[in-house]
Amino acid sequence: MSILKMSFTGRRSLALTATAVAVALAATGCGGDSGSSAPTLPGNPGLGGDGVVAQSVYDAAPVATDADIPAGSTMDAIRKRGYLNIGGSLDAPLLAQQNPVSGTIEGFDADMAKLLAKYIIGKPEVKTTTIGTQTREAMLQAKSVDAVFQTYTITPQRATQVAFAGPYLTSGLAVGVRKDDTSIKSVKDLAGKTVIVGANTPAVTALPSAAPGSKQIAFGTDPQALQALLQKRGDAYVQDFTLLASGAKANPGMKVVGEPFTTEAYGIGLNREDAQFKEFVNNWLKKIQADGTWAKVWEGTLGSVVEGGAPTPPALGSADGS
Repeated sequence: MSILKMSFTGRRSLALTATAVAVALAATGCGGDSGSSAPTLPGNPGLGGDGVVAQSVYDAAPVATDADIPAGSTMDAIRKRGYLNIGGSLDAPLLAQQNPVSGTIEGFDADMAKLLAKYIIGKPEVKTTTIGTQTREAMLQAKSVDAVFQTYTITPQRATQVAFAGPYLTSGLAVGVRKDDTSIKSVKDLAGKTVIVGANTPAVTALPSAAPGSKQIAFGTDPQALQALLQKRGDAYVQDFTLLASGAKANPGMKVVGEPFTTEAYGIGLNREDAQFKEFVNNWLKKIQADGTWAKVWEGTLGSVVEGGAPTPPALGSADGS
């Protein structure tokens, strides 16, 4: 099932303007985050949740055995250092956003990084360095970071420069509607409807076949499109899942429904020469998928603005380049 998509071309700028809750702390360039300072309030999975993963999820998360961490390995170096050094973001709501009150970094990517740190070190200690999409490969090649958690699209071309564990999440176009709308449950219900889209986005070309007979109204920015939806100038808004989830977080009057109807895979970026670390991270992903930890993280973050339960995680190695 597809869940999430963030393009790092034109739609990246839309993602950054999509929400009023994006914080200026992203400009600092580097932020520290410690699981010990994470909020202890329980999460509230499901539509209308608070977007925070419960502390109990960290407490119950698996920890690697000594046998899983050979001497001299990357994992051994991380354990001795005492924290996982990742490249990521601080301004992506529900993915990795710095809480202006607590200072912690919250969201699906941020929490996944904390859980990997817990697996290696025994505690969710993470240092996050904000990086641009154009510098990720160089940072990994130079070993300036241990891993990149940043909705990093897996492609064969990128796989010639870095290694990808996963995919750990998949994405695609999704449907946003007003909170009180019960008539639209998926893209199939948009046939014959007036649908709001972002100008020059994939929705423009994908909708005619996904929702025959639908009429499109295009807007230049995501905030304009969200406002049009809330003003009932269209029946639904079709856009990248990330943007819709962020919009729902900032605008309680809307929600995300149904399954995304296009697919793109995301991986955890690693140094390409470190096959041992990639195998280790993939084994960790298998464990947290099997024991339900992955689903709890999804429910506490992205799932807090989406109807329905957690999706099935993507199969590891299923993306070309993973």
